[in-house]
Amino acid sequence: MRLAVRVQLSFMMFLEFFIWGAWFVTLGTFVLKNLQGTTDSQVGVAFLTQSIGAVIAPFIVGIIADRFISAQIILGVIHLLGAALLWTCSGMTSFDAFYPLLLAYMILYMPTLALVNSISFRQMSDPSKEFSFIRVFGTVGWIIAGLLIGWLHWEKTNSLDLTFKMAAAASVLLGVFSFTLPKTPPAKKGTEISVREILGLDAIRMLKNRSYLLFFLSSIAICIPLAFYYNFTNPFLNEIGMNAAAGKQSMGQMSEFLFMLVMPLFFARLGVKKMLGLGMLAWVIRYTLFAYGNIDANYWMLIAGIVLHGICYDFFFVTGQIYTDKVAGEEFKSSAQGFVTLATYGVGMLIGFLISGPIVESYKTANGHNWQHIWLIPAGIAAVVLVLFMLFFRDSKKSKEAH
Repeated sequence: MRLAVRVQLSFMMFLEFFIWGAWFVTLGTFVLKNLQGTTDSQVGVAFLTQSIGAVIAPFIVGIIADRFISAQIILGVIHLLGAALLWTCSGMTSFDAFYPLLLAYMILYMPTLALVNSISFRQMSDPSKEFSFIRVFGTVGWIIAGLLIGWLHWEKTNSLDLTFKMAAAASVLLGVFSFTLPKTPPAKKGTEISVREILGLDAIRMLKNRSYLLFFLSSIAICIPLAFYYNFTNPFLNEIGMNAAAGKQSMGQMSEFLFMLVMPLFFARLGVKKMLGLGMLAWVIRYTLFAYGNIDANYWMLIAGIVLHGICYDFFFVTGQIYTDKVAGEEFKSSAQGFVTLATYGVGMLIGFLISGPIVESYKTANGHNWQHIWLIPAGIAAVVLVLFMLFFRDSKKSKEAH
C-alpha cells in the first residue's frame, strides 16, 4: 500500500471514531441535564438508537454499497447529512424533539462503520497485517475527543450541546474528505439480493456446534451488562463529582489500545476459553469497583474500573471475532461476522438498553442515585454468564466447522 493511501485511510478512521466519541460518551449526561424533564429510562431509549442502527446497517451496506454506489461516495453523503442532524441535535431542549433526530442519525451512522472497513480492506493486499495499523487511528480519534471534552470542561459548565457541534464540524470534514478517498466500486454489482446473506443468516448453521452456540448465547447475555456501562458511566461519574469525567473515560480506550498490542501473546498462552473467561471476569470486577468506588479514598477503584476496558473489550469481543472466524471456515467467514455483530450490538445491547434505564430509575434518591446497588446488578449478570460459560464451554484444540 502506498504511503499516501495509508495516510488517507488513517485520517478517515481518525475522523470516523472522533465523530462518534465526541458525543456518545456524554450522551447520558446530555439527555439528563440539557433536555427538560427527562428520566433515566429515556437515557436507555436514547442509547437504544445504536441497536436500531446496527440492525438496519447491513441492509444499507449490503444492498446499496455492495451493489449500486461506490462506498466512498455513500460515506461522504452520509456524513454530510449526519453533520446537519448533529448540529440540529445540539439545539434541542426536549426529548420528544431530540429523539427522532438522534434515531435518524444513528440509522445513517452505524452503516459507516462497515463502509470505512470496506474501503480500507479493498486497498490492502494483506488485511491481517495492514488493517490494525489503520484501525488504531480510530481509537486515537475517540481518545482525543474525550480528552478535548474534559480539557474544555464542557461537562462541568453544562455545555454538552457543544459536543454535537464539534462532532458536526468533524462530520462535514469527513464528508468532504470522503470524496477524495480511493475509489471503492460495488463489489457485487448486478448480483441477486439475498436477505439471508445481508444479515449473515447463512452462518446460523454454525449454532449446531454446541460450544459455539454457548459462546453465541454468552455474547448476547454479556452485552446486557455492557449497556449499563455505555448508558450510565458518564452520568454516574459526573453525579459523584469526578472532574473531567469524559477525559478520564478515554483511559479506557488507551487501555484497549495497549491490550490490543499484547493480545497475540495472551492468546497463544491462554487459548479461547480462558481469554473469553477473563474478558467476562473483567466485567464483574469493573462493576464491583464502580459499586464501591468514590471520589475520596476509593477514587482508585473508579480509575481501575475505567482502565479495565481494555480487557473487557479486547479479551471478549476481539477474541470472539477470532473464534467466530475459526469456527466458520472459509465458506461463512463474512456472514458469520455479520451474524454475531447483529446478535451482540443488535439483540444483546437492545435488551440491555431497554432494562438499564428503568433499573437505574428505580434506585433514584433525593440526592441522586444509589449507585452501589445499581452497579451490583450488571456485576451479578456478568458473574452468572461467566460461571455458566466456564462450566459448559468446551474449546477443542482444533475447532470443527459447523456443517
